[in-house]
Amino acid sequence: MSLETASDTNRVSFVPRPAQNTFEIQLALARQGISPGSIDGVSGPKTRLAMLAFQQRENLAPTGVLDASTKSRLVLATAPFTNYTVTADDLARLLPLGKTWLEKSQQARLDYETILESLAEKAKSHPRLVQQLNPSVDWTNIVAGTLVTLPNVENPTVHGKAGFARIHLESRTLQVFNESTNLVAHFPCSIAAFAEKRPVGELFVATAALNPNYTFDPENFPESAEARELNRKLVLPPGPNNPVGTVWIGLDKPGYGIHGTPRPEQVGRAESHGCFRLANWNAEFFAHLVWVGMPVIVEP
Repeated sequence: MSLETASDTNRVSFVPRPAQNTFEIQLALARQGISPGSIDGVSGPKTRLAMLAFQQRENLAPTGVLDASTKSRLVLATAPFTNYTVTADDLARLLPLGKTWLEKSQQARLDYETILESLAEKAKSHPRLVQQLNPSVDWTNIVAGTLVTLPNVENPTVHGKAGFARIHLESRTLQVFNESTNLVAHFPCSIAAFAEKRPVGELFVATAALNPNYTFDPENFPESAEARELNRKLVLPPGPNNPVGTVWIGLDKPGYGIHGTPRPEQVGRAESHGCFRLANWNAEFFAHLVWVGMPVIVEP
């Protein structure tokens, strides 16, 4: 998957065809709202779970691999790559991230630190893949007008509100269904590091906010020396590097929510204090589907 191959694909008229490799499988799934996590071209458990979700939706045998019947349904309708020109606005929004909670609370915003981070999130991809697609780019010295090749991840179409969501703790996935129980979306999600912090049962959406502030409460971070010294709450400004990313969806269990994250490549782990983390782009898509009072069923 070289830059030459990507550029050639952009130059010619694209004819729809089945996905042919792991990258194209991930891309085709993501375009349909079935996320394999950060697109990286590497086969792994999150890609397999996304494939199973697609097969579930299409009433195919749940193999988790690109068998013949799945390949006939998993089609790339448009070219897999696109060209993007870095703008002055892209560069102007970059901002170093404070090292401490206090430094972060004093910033105007918690924005992207590097253009690579920004473009990777725009393409719903792993930064390493973006680098591989652009081997001649010096990422330490990007100027406005630089042309880069990115995975062509079109946003899924939103067809009204969801009926309910289901979180599977064992597989660390969040799935969204319509009122007819048809699968609408599938996302990898991170869950609480400790089992006692993982709620099981029916919860409900209490609130939803885009680009939220984050209130740092030192009581929630007893392991942090800085938290023990501060002994007071701090309000951190919005931005993709905010601890809850670009979306906060509060649940009716106090202190619990579904939110974005500044580290999308790490989604799918058991490492949170209790909330459910999604990649920012998946959290934003989910935010368009939810409504106050919507059931969220958490299963073991």
